[in-house]
Amino acid sequence: MSLTEPRLEDRPIQHYLGIPATVPLDELPTVIPQLMGEVFAWLGQHHSPPAGPPLIRWLVTDMTRPMEIEIGVPVERALDGDARVKPGVLPAGRYLTAVHTGPYGEQLMRATGEFLDWAAQHCIVWQTTRRGADEVWTARVEFYPTDPQEEPDTNKWETELAFLTAS
Repeated sequence: MSLTEPRLEDRPIQHYLGIPATVPLDELPTVIPQLMGEVFAWLGQHHSPPAGPPLIRWLVTDMTRPMEIEIGVPVERALDGDARVKPGVLPAGRYLTAVHTGPYGEQLMRATGEFLDWAAQHCIVWQTTRRGADEVWTARVEFYPTDPQEEPDTNKWETELAFLTAS
């Protein structure tokens, strides 16, 4: 497993289309590819090319309950979507980013833990809100630039972590 040194970067607003879902942790490996396929199919049917790699936006990440996520694909401009595929926006701002190289699943979870630990050690504060007992992330995003159908070696898969900071 490999995680690049985290770094801060300013990012512009990014529109995407996605499918919101509330998913138990153990169902993520099945649900994520299914929903990504649905979003890509929708984009193809509406002649809207992707403007970047697919993403997962993690909204609520309490590991003891189902996760609130959005599975999406960046697009060049705001699109309407429909009852299932919804428009979304990653806000402009300062993001802490790093790239994990290796399999998804437990290795990616460990890399994310290292990323969060690094941030805590460097006094990074995340942009979040409260909804009752839940911490809701404004933009905690994983981008998946590696297509597993084109690169079968899981040790070469890359995942970019990009989490919006409070300042």
